[in-house]
Amino acid sequence: MHVEFLDRETIVAYLLDRFERPRHRGRLEGVEPVVSQSGGNPGCGDVVTIHLHPAPSPEDGAASGGERIAAIKFEGKGCTISQAAADILLDMVAGKPLDEVANMSAEALVDRLGREVVIVRLKCATLALNTLKAAIERHRRNKVRAELGLPPEPAPVEPPDMSGVEGGPDPFGRRNA
Repeated sequence: MHVEFLDRETIVAYLLDRFERPRHRGRLEGVEPVVSQSGGNPGCGDVVTIHLHPAPSPEDGAASGGERIAAIKFEGKGCTISQAAADILLDMVAGKPLDEVANMSAEALVDRLGREVVIVRLKCATLALNTLKAAIERHRRNKVRAELGLPPEPAPVEPPDMSGVEGGPDPFGRRNA
């Protein structure tokens, strides 16, 4: 979707749809390995957990070490922008090489979300991207650790459950819960 050609009202409707009816929400089941990484914005209560299943890229083959995103899902709570951005980001990165995703600019995501709508909430808009990049880096570190015969890094501490914390109004007038 090229939101740069849409008016503000249509962009807001698009974000609300992805918030209310996410396409990628949930946990990954039946695949290994799964790298789960949580991230949050403590100031506003947004929390996103990315569940990533990396696999060898078919075009690179396992020998080259190139990997792609074979499956990806998210869980989270927070404002419309943070949760819609997570869902839309997963559309953008599904099947992509990890190197490409690790180098993805926040600008590409902000443009896809509708710059004029999300520009005042950049931390919310980029939370999922930053969390995904952290998951990729953790996966890479654990691959090196395995090659050295070391155990994987311990799973990061989950962010606190913010379900009962009032986060204030989001830019669309809804209350966060």
